[in-house]
Amino acid sequence: MEYWQIIKEAYSGYAGYLWREITQPHWHNYFYWLIGISVFFLFVEWISPWRKNQNRFRKDFWLDFFYMFFNFFIFSLIVFNAASDVVVHFFNNLLGSLGIDNLLAFEVMSWPMWAHLVLGFFVRDFVQWWTHRLLHRVPFLWEFHKVHHSVKEMGFAAHLRFHWMETVVYRTIEYLPLALIGIGLRDFFIIHIFTLAVGHFNHSNFQLNLGPLKYIFNNPQMHIWHHAKVLPENRAYGVNFGLTLSIWDYLFKTNYIPKSGRDIALGFPGDEEFPENFVGQLSHGITPQTSEDSSNHHH
Repeated sequence: MEYWQIIKEAYSGYAGYLWREITQPHWHNYFYWLIGISVFFLFVEWISPWRKNQNRFRKDFWLDFFYMFFNFFIFSLIVFNAASDVVVHFFNNLLGSLGIDNLLAFEVMSWPMWAHLVLGFFVRDFVQWWTHRLLHRVPFLWEFHKVHHSVKEMGFAAHLRFHWMETVVYRTIEYLPLALIGIGLRDFFIIHIFTLAVGHFNHSNFQLNLGPLKYIFNNPQMHIWHHAKVLPENRAYGVNFGLTLSIWDYLFKTNYIPKSGRDIALGFPGDEEFPENFVGQLSHGITPQTSEDSSNHHH
């Protein structure tokens, strides 16, 4: 019954939170930050597009617009918030039974705010970089990640087209490292907004010369190659895996920008067969695939 209670409280708690987010705008309001950052990049793309011949509302813009709210809010309301509360509770009970009542390996909350923000950001981005590589390497995870790679015309909202299982995979893997360094929710909010903005920027139809900063931060001219339909033989599992930082790609030699990728074909081999509607993409990777489907990789 204990878990049933947690599930019930998670639903009512999250529904209440979501309602407050929508009806009471404030500085810590994720809902309006998401909309505000999105509108900003929409105008940036309209005013100064990198690909001039791309429509203002590019192919699948409205699908991606829906994904924005589904992945960030609706999915949490339907499943994720309750499930993660149960898992965290179960995990804490398990640790408790082993005599561990605190996961903190480092007491970072006593550091100045900027220091644990920077540490939390770097740790999370590094963990996410490896997780992203896993999504490309492990065949059943690649089936989920195909949803994100089904984008045929790049724009900021493509950032938010991803399979709901990715939320589960990323959050599960990053939970432990962040718990170990005790990153609080307030810090997480600031990190999240920053990474959201950079993620929008990476996918946007916009060109910005970052100079030497391109070796630190991901950008549209680098990330477009991550979405290239055709990759060289020796890079069959993908390139440029950085989410917010590009530094990991340069360190681990997964960087690849052979020329301007402005007009390259996007997608993956065999994506002509891939579902184009939300419902088809939602169930992709969950329903059994034919062996031919699942063997399609970048090569």
